[in-house]
Amino acid sequence: MKIGSRVRLLAGVLALGLAAGCSGAKVEEPAGSAAPQGNPSASAAGTVKIAINPWVGYEASANVVAYLLKNELGYTVELPEIKEQLAWEGFETGDVDVIIENWDHPDLKKKFIEEKKVALEAGSTGNKGVIGWYIPKWMVEKYPGITDYRNLNKYAHLFKTSESGDKGQLLFGDPSYVSNEDALIKNLKLDLKVVVGGSEAALIKGAQQAQAQRKPLLFYFWDPHWLFSETDLARVSLPPYTEGCQDDPKKVACDYPEMDLDKIVSKRFADTGGKAYELVKNFTWTNEDQNAVADDMTNNGMTGEEAAEKWIEANSAKWQAWIPK
Repeated sequence: MKIGSRVRLLAGVLALGLAAGCSGAKVEEPAGSAAPQGNPSASAAGTVKIAINPWVGYEASANVVAYLLKNELGYTVELPEIKEQLAWEGFETGDVDVIIENWDHPDLKKKFIEEKKVALEAGSTGNKGVIGWYIPKWMVEKYPGITDYRNLNKYAHLFKTSESGDKGQLLFGDPSYVSNEDALIKNLKLDLKVVVGGSEAALIKGAQQAQAQRKPLLFYFWDPHWLFSETDLARVSLPPYTEGCQDDPKKVACDYPEMDLDKIVSKRFADTGGKAYELVKNFTWTNEDQNAVADDMTNNGMTGEEAAEKWIEANSAKWQAWIPK
């Protein structure tokens, strides 16, 4: 997440190919759309487009909000898969109404909220987001001081792979993720090379194998994530984050900050979204809530809708507070 000030930066073919089937972000009476299933008294209230960014925690939040929009308020919900930066462009084109989990992005907020005025902040999700570098916990006991970045060059040879050559590998995920890794490696003079695994799944598989096979691994990851409840990981300590230490992307030499993740919506949706907008604004839960839904989606064979329904059935008091009066 997953994160920081620059985020996930890969467009992808499906990018705005989804525009062909979309008619903008207005929440209004759709022509010929079927009424959503669920609450029989709810009439089709309009269509809400929630972008799906490529990590399961985001999908968990999106599916819970989508389930309530459909089954409690009677909306039709579209969940187009769009990478982070491209999703912000969707506010301008009408292809996106909601980004349900935003990892900072001051640059995008300045561009789309302050300058273009096509988007608005819609409050915290309640989730606290942290990006960092991790190793399997067993390495801490075997290699003294390995969690201090100043000792990484001493142990860099442990992380060498065919992809990293004569340097230690730092395994990365989706190329669109928030990343300061190249700058950190350069500015901290580390004998490492970023190797792109390509996805969240590649990071998870790598971490699980490293734990089970006692195989050295240094990798980029983030919290909240269900993996921490199933795999013992240790975070590498980078120079502490201080205000402004990430302002210049080329000079970053500090750790990622803890982020209060928030929601971003299109200005059009805020103006015309009615109860759907109110629900999105009211939505807030914990890292534990998100991890429970994400775990069911990833490890328990549930679809996003099934996992959302399970959580909703068990947490009535929480989500009832989100429903507009």
